[in-house]
Amino acid sequence: DEDDEDEGIGEWERAYVDDRSWEELQEDESGLLRPIDNSAIYHAQYRRRLRAGTRIQKGLIRYLYIVIDFSRAAAETDFRPSRIAVMAKHVEAFIREFFDQNPLSQVGLVSIKNGVAHTLTDLGGSPETHIKELMGKLEALGDSSLQNALELVNEHLSQVPSYGHREVLILYSALCTCDPGDIMDTIQKCKKSKLRCSVIGLSAEMFICKHLCQETGGLYSVAVDEVHLKDLLLEHAPPPPAIAEFAISNLIKMGFPQRAAEGSMAICSCHKEVKIGAGYMCPRCKARVCDLPTECTICGLTLVSSPHLARSYHHLFPIAPFDEVPALSDSRKDLGKSCFGCQQSLNGAGNKPGPCVTCRKCKHYFCLDCDIYIHESLHNCPGCESIH
Repeated sequence: DEDDEDEGIGEWERAYVDDRSWEELQEDESGLLRPIDNSAIYHAQYRRRLRAGTRIQKGLIRYLYIVIDFSRAAAETDFRPSRIAVMAKHVEAFIREFFDQNPLSQVGLVSIKNGVAHTLTDLGGSPETHIKELMGKLEALGDSSLQNALELVNEHLSQVPSYGHREVLILYSALCTCDPGDIMDTIQKCKKSKLRCSVIGLSAEMFICKHLCQETGGLYSVAVDEVHLKDLLLEHAPPPPAIAEFAISNLIKMGFPQRAAEGSMAICSCHKEVKIGAGYMCPRCKARVCDLPTECTICGLTLVSSPHLARSYHHLFPIAPFDEVPALSDSRKDLGKSCFGCQQSLNGAGNKPGPCVTCRKCKHYFCLDCDIYIHESLHNCPGCESIH
């Protein structure tokens, strides 16, 4: 009897029974099991995002607040071991990816618990500071209040310079919101302040969250599992399309500080402590700061380094997507045996040609991993550079 068999299955086993992942296993020529390879699926999703983001003006300086719902709903175990643990893990990965793709931007953290919104960290450019504060406050309590969170974030982002792009990303676990007033007025206030609010739900779709995203031009989605949650989060790492008001070019004063000499002693303006050695000196007021990029707390000058600007330019001048080479095309006959980037063999299982792409200019072939690495990290084709 199937019901009797299900009763003897543990909760952790039932997930695999429902998933039926063993049906994806395949055997090679010798009868051994091949490992499940999801790289082709991930690569297809990446290329869709790459094509969707071309020829769209984007903002390089983003001010993002991540709002995390730590109400009692975050203690549910449908995401193992719990929603709050899964959210913390993927928010940590998202923060690191966000600063890697947006080195000139800043992030702040806000939590919701007991019907109140709390500021975990102010806007800043240090990922380690945000992650440390987040991991120290993992506790699910009380109800959730979406209105209080929006009011707090709107108050913080109202002080952002006019050239900055104001964004809010909400990870919402609850199925309701306990608000002290009319949340519709708060949504209109956010819309007037040009806040782009996006929501990722962990329970089910809610009308108020969908309405918030529609009014402010954000994205609304509901995660069905942990992998889906990770994908939805990483979609917010690249800069979104710029709002028309912010798409106008602006001249921004920036300073390029020099690194402090080893062994030098000075008071850090960010932590108000005496620091020895590591740090940077503001070129305008000579104040000491710990990390870049940041804003000088004394004179307000934006402090960056030249690599930060260079890494931001790839959003303005992206490489054209490489062309996929179909498995049955005539060009497969002239295909070399190795990738131009990593020199790994392009032959798949059974010595058959595996999936690959080719540059439109230099006509060199690359594997799927090199395609992603070139577009995300190098921002230029090594094959074209070798020709020049």
